[in-house]
Amino acid sequence: MRFLIVLLLFSTMCTFAQDDIVAREYFKNGEFEKALISYRNLVEKNKNNPSYIIQLIKTHQQLEQFQEAKTLIEEQLSKRNYSPLLIELGYNYSLQNDTINSKLNYDKAIKSIEDNANYAYAIGRRFESLSLLDQAIETYEKAMSLKPDLNFNMQLARIYGEQGDIEKMFNSYINFSEINLSYINNIKREFSTFISENSANENNIILKRILLKKIQTHPNLLWNEMLSWLFIQQKDYKKAFIQEKAIYKRELATLDRVEELAMIAYNNEKFDTAKGIFQFIIENSQDIDTKIDAHYNSIKIEVELASKKDYDVINDKFLNIINEYGQYANTINIQIAHAHFLAFNLDDTDKAIALLKESLTLNLSNFHLAKIKLELGDILVLEEKFNEALIYYTQIQRSLKNSTLSQEARFKVAKTSYYKGDFKWAESQLKILKSSTSQLTANDALDLKLLISDNKLDDSLQVALKSYAKADLLAFQNKKDEAIAMLGTILENHKTEAIIPQTLLKQAQLFETLQEFEKAKDNYEKLIDNYKEGILIDDALFALAELYSDELALPEKAKMLYETILFNHADSIYFVEARKKFRALRGDAIN
Repeated sequence: MRFLIVLLLFSTMCTFAQDDIVAREYFKNGEFEKALISYRNLVEKNKNNPSYIIQLIKTHQQLEQFQEAKTLIEEQLSKRNYSPLLIELGYNYSLQNDTINSKLNYDKAIKSIEDNANYAYAIGRRFESLSLLDQAIETYEKAMSLKPDLNFNMQLARIYGEQGDIEKMFNSYINFSEINLSYINNIKREFSTFISENSANENNIILKRILLKKIQTHPNLLWNEMLSWLFIQQKDYKKAFIQEKAIYKRELATLDRVEELAMIAYNNEKFDTAKGIFQFIIENSQDIDTKIDAHYNSIKIEVELASKKDYDVINDKFLNIINEYGQYANTINIQIAHAHFLAFNLDDTDKAIALLKESLTLNLSNFHLAKIKLELGDILVLEEKFNEALIYYTQIQRSLKNSTLSQEARFKVAKTSYYKGDFKWAESQLKILKSSTSQLTANDALDLKLLISDNKLDDSLQVALKSYAKADLLAFQNKKDEAIAMLGTILENHKTEAIIPQTLLKQAQLFETLQEFEKAKDNYEKLIDNYKEGILIDDALFALAELYSDELALPEKAKMLYETILFNHADSIYFVEARKKFRALRGDAIN
């Protein structure tokens, strides 16, 4: 018997669900006469279901049966005290252009909150659904004043955003976040659609003013965190650092947020700011590993910014750090960086190799040993001791099979073979790396494979490709002038060959590193003008746009090139970044 009752209930529910779907389809397709019949049947069988009643009212209104809708609403109101129905009555009057009775019923719905504030959400949402935003605002604000534990700030923020009242929107989101910390990231995402990378943007100024006032009147680290976030969006990392310091000094818990900011500044090439933040970490951290990481990143910046006259001072800093913290696993990155500096900056490859070989004698994991061998291989390539370098790279592949480091070593095997002119072996290694789990390695492998495969058939002796590989090696050896000259020879002697676009691009990139921006611009323009259908066209467009934007102070020209990528090269790897840069130059909000 119980089974039959359950079966009957289930069957009834399925019938209702099916009838509901049919009614909705009729309504959606504009078949209102059929929808009317369906919803009447549903209301008859489900007399207390408000959604069916509302849909029946809406169907009458679509058929301009306003009196029938009014009768139905009043009938429902006489049966139960459900205030949102007053909105339906008011809206029914508004459809007949009766603004007096329309407002009268809207006001009644809002006033009903005084008797039952719990109706506020349903009333406010119904006003919103009818785009009656002022009434929705009045509803939510009245409810919160009557019952302070209610919080409709999120709803109010959304409405203010739709109305374009940015200041009220920001305030509502901030008020909501104060007691709903779990929503902070959602609120930041909402903010990001209204603010810009430009600190002079009006919305940015409004948000900053609100947060500063909050910090002064209602001190809470949440406001410092939000203000720091705003400054980061504006790429004003110095101001963000001021907030992060204030947070740290109040909490004295962890430097994780400060470390994260330092890396953001570093990755955005704000080296002076990043260095100051790393120095703060060194001075304040109680954790040795955190200090060592900060030293490592700080000295990397010094190397990046250094001229030859600074090299001896930097070398002494490397030695002092290693002397202070010891030569063991935790300082491996600094030991490797020191060796790299000795080889690539001070041209002291013998000392660099000796330092790394000494590091290999330490009690280290296979991973750390592999990192040392990777650098050893690079220094041996620098010296053109290719076979010895290949031994180290191969050892990494064997000791850490299928790891990211192993794949990087395989790529270096391919690159070293390419430098040697052994294009066949290089290509065989690159084919394997196309499916590398490291996207960066996979992309590099694909680029090099295309370079070889596209150019090896042009000339049976592969003269141009060998010259290009030699120029590539010279660039790796930091012999940039010689590399540029070698590439110039290719441009002069192999004018009709497929390697010319790649040569123009490579030479332009080297010109940029030497700050010869006009020469770089000329190369990019030649590539764009003469190789419109080539695979490097988007590389040239993006590089020239960046050059115009960052070095030549020609933002309008940059904007045109970013726009060209957006309209003509939607499949480009630069598409997302080009869209972001284009919108920033146009002054759009951040998305």
